[in-house]
Amino acid sequence: MDERKASLDFRNSNCVDESKENIKHDAFKNVTDATRDAETGSYTDGGDFLKNSTYEIVVSRLRAAGCVFAEDEARLLIFAARTPADLAAMVNRRAEGFPLEHVIGWAEFCGLRITVAPGVFVPRRRTEFLVRQAAALTRPEAVVVDLCCGSGAVGAALAAAQDRIELHAADIDPVAVQCARRNVTAGGHVYEGDLYEPLPHRLRGRIDVLIANAPYVPTEAIRLLPPEARIHEAQVALDGGPDGLDIQRRVADAAPIWLAPGGHLLIETSERQAPLTVEIFARSGLIPQVASSEELDATVVIGTMPVSLSGSDG
Repeated sequence: MDERKASLDFRNSNCVDESKENIKHDAFKNVTDATRDAETGSYTDGGDFLKNSTYEIVVSRLRAAGCVFAEDEARLLIFAARTPADLAAMVNRRAEGFPLEHVIGWAEFCGLRITVAPGVFVPRRRTEFLVRQAAALTRPEAVVVDLCCGSGAVGAALAAAQDRIELHAADIDPVAVQCARRNVTAGGHVYEGDLYEPLPHRLRGRIDVLIANAPYVPTEAIRLLPPEARIHEAQVALDGGPDGLDIQRRVADAAPIWLAPGGHLLIETSERQAPLTVEIFARSGLIPQVASSEELDATVVIGTMPVSLSGSDG
């Protein structure tokens, strides 16, 4: 695979653009003029804040480290810091290349503040399209499962968009599961384990909407990822096997056991991989279709379970 193409393919599938030339960081979307002086703890309006010496020092440090949006990042860091010493440590971590979300402890996703911890996959804005597609298929009282849930962002956003659902989420990474248990509230259930393995058996044949933002980066392409992903996110959340589709195959193969009649499986993938994902769904007995968003550069494959195959042992 051409190295440059592999890198661009990843940026167009599930990673923040390393160049940051055209896409502003998701966490900046809800920055307001209300900010806090890290030295006094007092709130100040935007005009006064821009004159604050702490702000100027932080901006200079971030600019020197190559942060394109130093001013916005400075606002977030100062607001998140509890003490001057805390702020200094956070700025140093960001300047050393740690993802901003890991430094401040949260990511903005679908209008929610999602808790993330060091090493946990940071939800990407393009995945909001996956949530939209799932929300359109989710009815009140639906049984919803979020596999490879990571921080639980997708399940939490869907629960916020469609109330009165029975939500279950699972991930193999124990640190991610801890985050998901903080983010999936209001009666949702989070399990630690490999794909379907930790789910209650009573869900077999009852899942109305099954979501999987499974890792889909080819193993050899991981070395081409931006450092914020390659170094600071768990490889298990990125590595999709030789062609990037290993986890998708496992999810789709077992889906007929778990989906309800007419239930849906939704998987985020890349535009390049979508035809192969469609084949995987069809081989598993699902009726596939592809949805895409040019705005978010996002692709989702949706598979519907025919009634005659629901609950089979496939």
